[in-house]
Amino acid sequence: MNIESRLRDAVRQFWETRADQKQKEGSESGLRNQGNRGAVTGGKQLDGFVQLFAELLVESGMPKAHVYTQKTTLPGFFRPTKQWDLVVVHEESLVATIEFKSQVGSIGNNYNNRIEEALGNALDLRTAYRDGYFKSSASPWLGYLMMLEEPVESKRSVALKEPHFKIDKEFRGSSYVKRYEESCTRLVRERLYNAACLVTSNRSQGSTGWYREPSIEINFQRFVGSLLGHVYGYLQVNR
Repeated sequence: MNIESRLRDAVRQFWETRADQKQKEGSESGLRNQGNRGAVTGGKQLDGFVQLFAELLVESGMPKAHVYTQKTTLPGFFRPTKQWDLVVVHEESLVATIEFKSQVGSIGNNYNNRIEEALGNALDLRTAYRDGYFKSSASPWLGYLMMLEEPVESKRSVALKEPHFKIDKEFRGSSYVKRYEESCTRLVRERLYNAACLVTSNRSQGSTGWYREPSIEINFQRFVGSLLGHVYGYLQVNR
């Protein structure tokens, strides 16, 4: 299976796609989007990760026709619908869903937004399942993967204001990488997601496939193992 090599390929594709989009956007318009907007608005940076998981699912025995990778719409509870990056539906059962996110630049401005999205998406899907929107399905596997740029500032301690009440000690004096690590860990421990994965990289080394995993608890190997273990168990019962 060679998980590490395939993860490096996905990381490499992420950075190459961002660079291509930024260059293409400027050459076509004659203008450059401010900052990283050219790469951000292009999308597709995480396609390598999505395709990797689609391949792993098929290799584990899930028929390819039941693995959806084109922003598949599922019903929500607090809103009518939500588009998910990867969805597995087999014999009218929702087997698994994965949300893929990335954060490059403006890390201070977008950290809270990313965590709020992750919380809301999980709660929406879990509540829809509880209310019977996915009838005949056993509890679906839900995963969250974050690809995070790791520039120097992302590892620096971040000051916080505490005008009225003290914040959790785990966040006090933490860097943004540490905050993402703690938040993703809590998403799993609170059972909002079956598994989460935090992968960090940077622009200078990312094009070679270099990456880092800040936490064993939410690393790629465990994420893949949890997903494929769930799918294997499902297929054994439903073949």
